[in-house]
Amino acid sequence: MASDKYLTTDRDSFPYVFMQHKDIPLKTYDNGFLRSNIYLPKDAAPFGSQKYPVIATYGPYGKDVAYKIFFPKSWDQLNPIMKSEHAAWETPDPGYWTSKGYIVVRVDERGAGQSPGELDTMSRGTSEAFFDVIEWCAEQEWSSGKVGLLGISYYAGTQWRVAARRPKGLAAIIPWEGMSDYYRDRVRHGGILSDKFIKFWWENAVDKNQYGKPGRAAKNWGLDTLDGDLDEKTLIANRRNQMEDTASHRYLDEEYYASRDFEVENIDVPLLSVANWGGILLHLRGNVLGWMRASSQYKFLHFIVGRHDLPFYYDQSAALQQSFFDAFLKDNDYDGWKTGEQPRVKLCLRQGDCGVDDPQRELAFSTRGEADWPIPDTKYTKFFLNGGNELAESPNDETRVLSYDALAGEPVQFRYAAPKALELTGHILAHLSVSSSSKNGKTPTDIDLFVTLRKLAKDGSEVYYTGTMGDPVPLTKGWQRVSLRKTNASNSLHRPYLPYRNYYRLDVQEVKAGEVYHVDVEVWPTNVVLEEGESLVFEVAGHDTQGVGNFLHDHTEDRKAEVLDGLNNVHVGGDNSWLILPIIPERS
Repeated sequence: MASDKYLTTDRDSFPYVFMQHKDIPLKTYDNGFLRSNIYLPKDAAPFGSQKYPVIATYGPYGKDVAYKIFFPKSWDQLNPIMKSEHAAWETPDPGYWTSKGYIVVRVDERGAGQSPGELDTMSRGTSEAFFDVIEWCAEQEWSSGKVGLLGISYYAGTQWRVAARRPKGLAAIIPWEGMSDYYRDRVRHGGILSDKFIKFWWENAVDKNQYGKPGRAAKNWGLDTLDGDLDEKTLIANRRNQMEDTASHRYLDEEYYASRDFEVENIDVPLLSVANWGGILLHLRGNVLGWMRASSQYKFLHFIVGRHDLPFYYDQSAALQQSFFDAFLKDNDYDGWKTGEQPRVKLCLRQGDCGVDDPQRELAFSTRGEADWPIPDTKYTKFFLNGGNELAESPNDETRVLSYDALAGEPVQFRYAAPKALELTGHILAHLSVSSSSKNGKTPTDIDLFVTLRKLAKDGSEVYYTGTMGDPVPLTKGWQRVSLRKTNASNSLHRPYLPYRNYYRLDVQEVKAGEVYHVDVEVWPTNVVLEEGESLVFEVAGHDTQGVGNFLHDHTEDRKAEVLDGLNNVHVGGDNSWLILPIIPERS
């Protein structure tokens, strides 16, 4: 082993060998390189004779930023067996995985941490560079030649994009709560900018770790840049600010978004997509739609509950991850991933009330295997919005118009009380007939629809679930900007219960006050079991409502008062407005 490859080699201080690699060459950029941390079992080559499969991650949060510094509260609650000296936020723990016969390679994304270049998160360039990382990992002296990808959130989203490029050596991926569609899953829900989380994420996780940022070591945020600090003018020139880019670009056919789009159908490696029912504002849709689109012979979709950070590190989660990787990276399929013993889909069934951010009670939810997704025997059933604020299985011929203040008013609600036990699992569509009208001399020229499904207990109290950041959330949500209502029914992804939209600039349609528009709103998939006497509540509003937490849609330019302020009207009764709900027949 040439010593000049490594900045650090420590064989004695930890239960694993710790190395910091000087540079991973990039084929896609002239003279570009990335820096990484490598964690190896003690007997891995060149220190021994063994070669091991590699688990690789690539992202902007800092390979040298300790988990306990990045998010102390989460660290305090973390599974103790995952708390090695080099544990890092949302990535596989080196101490655990090296003890199981894997090498962990953690790479700073281009423009972040110790890797020079332009910082352009979630761009085509990031997946091109990650492609090079994977092929590099497969060729190293300590590698068996097989590479797996594992991580949460950003470290899951990168997996979809790079797997679609089919790098040599990639053998399996586990995107654990990770979006697969940058525009629809993360940035613009129904065409509406989800700005607050992007700002929170950029300022707290990415910007402070830019390559060349002064003072990182003094703030205990990783290490100072090995090649020296950069001045502020150079730092600005070397980064694409995601807050600014997502606000200034609105349509999917703009180069900014088009360059981030990719063919999920090109993914053909073994895939375990893990979706969280509580991720109703980020990731959930991407895990489900990504799984549906992938072409992998071996693909599995699991649903979990709880926060997005802790469940990844549970004992049972680690055992699941290892079992999958053992099967496809070590050819040791003791749990039957290749032989049909594992169900393609495994549900976590939300029946009863397990509280909010209560792992022990959440783990008590039952599970069930299914042959496919959507579940094959789903009965997609219309429930009508009636004038008495009812959600009913039969329409009421009496038509009414229910109005609410677009920017400040209380939502309109419709309620269905279950006469017997009822399971809803799958995709939901809300077909709404809507119009707008003037208020105090203000005439709106667009309508933003925010819809929510809630569950009420028998006593009328609301049942909440655990959201991404541990906050209470309802069952699920959906959004749609009415000027972007145009669907593309000819697209192969379009379904009666899952409308497909291009979101192109030419798709924009005029919205005039007083005219009625029929809009199909995609509501993110969900699961709930209603007991007899429990209720489902559907609400429509012109702004964010309870459960949105840190994922507000409230950008002053994207949601201009002069465009949206007024009265919104929902036309109900007859066939005006209805939901398609996915009812699952009772299992024997």
